[in-house]
Amino acid sequence: MAHRLEKDTMGTVEVPEGAYYGAQTQRAVNNFPISGLKPHQALVRSTVRIKKCAAIANMTTHRLPRELGEAIVKAADEALAGQFADQFVVDPFQAGAGTSHNMNVNEVLANRANEILGGAIGEYARVNANDHVNMAQSTNDVFPTAMRLAALELAQELDNELRDLSDALARKGIEFDHILKSGRTHLQDAVPIRLGQEFSAWSIAIANNRSGLERAFPGLRELGIGGTAVGTGLNAEQAFIDLIVEGLARETGQELTRGESLVERMQNMDPFVALSSSVKGAAVNLIKLANDLRLLSSGPRTGLGEINLPAMQPGSSIMPGKVNPVLPEVTNMVCFQVMGCDLTVSLAAQAGQLELNVMMPVIAFNLLFSMEILKNCLHQLTSLCVTGITANEERCRNFLDQSVGLATVLAPSIGYAAAAEVAKESAKSGKSIREVILERAILTEEELEEVLAPYPLTTPGVHGKD
Repeated sequence: MAHRLEKDTMGTVEVPEGAYYGAQTQRAVNNFPISGLKPHQALVRSTVRIKKCAAIANMTTHRLPRELGEAIVKAADEALAGQFADQFVVDPFQAGAGTSHNMNVNEVLANRANEILGGAIGEYARVNANDHVNMAQSTNDVFPTAMRLAALELAQELDNELRDLSDALARKGIEFDHILKSGRTHLQDAVPIRLGQEFSAWSIAIANNRSGLERAFPGLRELGIGGTAVGTGLNAEQAFIDLIVEGLARETGQELTRGESLVERMQNMDPFVALSSSVKGAAVNLIKLANDLRLLSSGPRTGLGEINLPAMQPGSSIMPGKVNPVLPEVTNMVCFQVMGCDLTVSLAAQAGQLELNVMMPVIAFNLLFSMEILKNCLHQLTSLCVTGITANEERCRNFLDQSVGLATVLAPSIGYAAAAEVAKESAKSGKSIREVILERAILTEEELEEVLAPYPLTTPGVHGKD
């Protein structure tokens, strides 16, 4: 590969010929071959938007010559259109605070801006990465602002997927509302429940997770941009701070505001902890949902088999005809990963010292990664699994008829002790609750029909009592 020689404050560095990044990015590539991963594109987009809005603000205050500023804005728009996606190359595990990521973006935009103005890549004759693209900024206020904007972007996409799942579960709740089945507690027979009630409960749980996610949004919308190195705003005019916040609000469509204290916005990672926690909370409920779907669809002959999940792929390399619940399984795996990411976010958030938390890159990586995989997984779970679930009504009815949980319904009519004896005999003999009651002549058939009227068994009240 051909190289060009670039110079920075530490000396000269070989950079691949034709690369839009420069010396500081190349040093990071050399220093941090850690994961082989690239920065999340939402983080890149957010950083580029900051540079664009900063250039506009600096032109407005007349600090940045218009010709240079307009070239930076044009380069930023091209980057936002995806033209330089392969030029953002710094590993997410990098130097503290995200300086390498910030300089990667600065260098790409500076080189492209120079090119727009008729210069050559790597010369920086007109536009300098530090002096112009990074004007009135520091990594220390750029990176947490980019984290906020990227987190808002992905969190809203995640929220949309949670909404779609909740709605799909609610529709199944309506579709299955007429199907009575045995409830189960401790994985043992319990009183009757409608299959639709189970699906409706899952829908509400996911809707509640959406509410938790949305509660994290206001803290993310309070920006610390303009605080520069330690939050005091050194080298950034007051007008610049107001202008860049207004510009980012227009650029992103978000209701963004300047944080009450730019010093505090720089030091504390609370909004990311809150968002990560809410994402973890959704993962916890999704694990419960996935496990319940696996249990209810288990079989098809030797398990519960009360519902059928869409068949997605062969389930075994050795057992012909086997089909597995692959979407709930991958949901579990993704959710376990999300929970691990949340722990990393928490550990990194408490590791800040004084005016800066240098662990921001690992917070950004884990938070954005967890939301990315969870939203993608939710889309597949909803579209390929939940929407296609069908019910085995006869199976549900048979289990209900055999359930010793029906004895609970008898307690108000015949007393707890007598009902317990009925349940024990049913379990021992294999006879249904109905058969034992009639054989013992505890109730007449008419009385028993009134007590065991199907639909009222799943609604509040004491049935069979006037």
